[in-house]
Amino acid sequence: MRIISGYLKGRRLPATELPARPTTDMAKEALFDILKNLVDYDETKALDLFAGTGNISYEMISRGCKHVLAVEKNPKCAEYIREVGKYLKIDNLMVLKTDVFQFLKTAKNDFDLIFADPPYDLPELASLPSKIFEAGILKTGGWFILEHPQQYDFSESPFFHRHRNYGKVNFTFFHIDDIENEQIKQ
Repeated sequence: MRIISGYLKGRRLPATELPARPTTDMAKEALFDILKNLVDYDETKALDLFAGTGNISYEMISRGCKHVLAVEKNPKCAEYIREVGKYLKIDNLMVLKTDVFQFLKTAKNDFDLIFADPPYDLPELASLPSKIFEAGILKTGGWFILEHPQQYDFSESPFFHRHRNYGKVNFTFFHIDDIENEQIKQ
């Protein structure tokens, strides 16, 4: 794994045998090519759910994210993210070792950008977008990107924006604008 852009560009991450499936470099590069036209990283507070190795968190920070919260349940993965953060001398990354669904029930912060890369066999994967929107943690104008296997289609969601496919990696982009945010609150 390596960081593909930003001030940490080219840095290789320490090898690991963690039980995680990092987003491929090709898919990650395509994802961030889209995001560069949607997100002003200097003003962005981001959330990385099912953070795994922290691969996406490091990329967001390298591109200038103001603050990134990585949520990961596996203790070895959470510790790896912390250690790599120290190795890269990152001070705006917070790691929370907890279950994502428990986090969503109690989350108080709101975020400009949310990325989720759940295990592809997660039974609750289909309901994840609605749980995130119900939690009210995505700011108006914010983006939520879900990485998922091909068999899922989220195009009927009122917040659906676009879908992109990169081999076995699929990204669905969701967006909340002012009108949609008012509808959520009612």
